[in-house]
Formats: sequence, structure tokens, C-alpha cells
Amino acid sequence: MASAGIDQDEAPIGELFGRLVEQGKGFARAEVGLARAIATAKAEELKLPAILLGTALLFGIAGVVTLCITIALTLATLIGPLAGGLIATVIAFAIAGGLAFVAVRKVRPKP
Repeated sequence: MASAGIDQDEAPIGELFGRLVEQGKGFARAEVGLARAIATAKAEELKLPAILLGTALLFGIAGVVTLCITIALTLATLIGPLAGGLIATVIAFAIAGGLAFVAVRKVRPKP
């Protein structure tokens, strides 16, 4: 006959709780390790495209600078070097300002 429903082979509640905490810590470490492995794999996958995109951005900037210099040199033959350079600079700043204005209007929340 069992003594008041308590099994003699059953571990005390403190020991069970301790095992639960240890298993929970192990599970949490495993989850963090899995998340780290997934993030590392995705970062490795995106490394080359990011480098190529950064290089493309640098060449795009170089192209814009070259275009501005070409405009300044072309205008320099017509109205002089200083005026040509200033007009090309104003054109570049106007384009940059227009693009920034459009970007801010797109980001700003609608009333």
C-alpha cells in the first residue's frame, strides 16, 4: 500500500526545479547558438553582394563628379572657368536639394 500517495522514488521538488533550470539554461544556450549560426550564415551570404554594391556606389559617385566637371569645363569655354564652375556647382546642389526635398516629403508622416 502506498503511503499517502507519495512515491518513494520521486525526487524532491527542489531537485526537480534545479534540473528544470539547468535544462532551461541549456535550451537557451542552444537557441542562442542556433540564432548566431543563422545570422553568421546570412551575413556570409550577403558579404559579396554588399561589397559589390558599395563598389558600384563609389563608381556612381565618380560618374556624377565626372559629369559635374564635364559640365563645368564645357561652360568654361563659353562663359569662363569661374562662372562655369559656379554654374555646374549650383546645378549639382539644386539636383541634390530637389532629391532631398522629395525624400523628406516621402518620409514625413501624412497629417
